[in-house]
Amino acid sequence: MAKEQFETKLENAKKILETLMKPEITLEDSVKAYEQGMKELNEAQKMLEDAVIKIQEIKAS
Repeated sequence: MAKEQFETKLENAKKILETLMKPEITLEDSVKAYEQGMKELNEAQKMLEDAVIKIQEIKAS
């Protein structure tokens, strides 16, 4: 389940990046898209950090 969530977050961020690359996007829409993209990437980063902590705990036990 976590793998799918992580992959979904990355896919969403990729789609947002594609939106940001469109020349017709307004400044307001680009700011909203940027904020959403950063949220998706931060959540994906948190998932990676949690996975690393779990792996370290398993190795330590």
